Amino acid sequence: MDNGNMLIIVLLGSIVSLIGTMTGASLGVIIKKPSKRLLGAIIGFAGGLMLSIVVFDLIPEAMTKWSFPATLFFCILGMITIIIIDRIVNAKKVYDNTHLKVAFMAALALMLHNFPEGVIMGCGFLAGSGLGLKMSLIIAIHDIPEGIAVSAPLMASEVKVSKILLYAFLTAFPTAIGTLIGAYIGSISQNVLSGCLAFASGIMIYVVCGEMFPESSKLWDGVTSTLGIMVGILLGLVMTNVI
Repeated sequence: MDNGNMLIIVLLGSIVSLIGTMTGASLGVIIKKPSKRLLGAIIGFAGGLMLSIVVFDLIPEAMTKWSFPATLFFCILGMITIIIIDRIVNAKKVYDNTHLKVAFMAALALMLHNFPEGVIMGCGFLAGSGLGLKMSLIIAIHDIPEGIAVSAPLMASEVKVSKILLYAFLTAFPTAIGTLIGAYIGSISQNVLSGCLAFASGIMIYVVCGEMFPESSKLWDGVTSTLGIMVGILLGLVMTNVI
């Protein structure tokens, strides 16, 4: 891959992440205290969309270039990796109810999670512009509640809006680094690209099933969260057949 195409992929990945995170941060600033029903629906919708793309597009794309056992192995490896990262983040949490600490820990966790998101986007664009576009869209939607998670506690602490938006911007920055690494590694060979896609699938399955769906139900244990999940899955199915 030449430097021009690499730069375009990195720019696209960075812009997509920023759009999602900054949209969420702006909503957090405007709404200040978004309802649990709204957050549950948004997170459920994003999770359903991500799961649908993984099952109907990302894993099948990996298997067209690689064997099923190898795809399954790297998918499991991705799950194990993100579980370890998740455990490290949880182990460092400070369970204090102050708003600033809540915002800080949310930002730290999001920065660690945004890096593999960038890798996923970089690999997606290498596999094809359609897959890259789908991955960008679902990650942008996924980043909206993340932006809210950072900005809402800071608003409660009466931090200046300009500083809140700056902090939200910084949490999205690791996505650009991940996109660069994903694009570089995936460009080595078709086998490496397939391995990256399978690995990314494992990461996304864990994030959806281990974090997003439980969080959606915990925020609002009602039909709104369930509807959000179902709409996300159906939209993902439509996207896999249209884009």
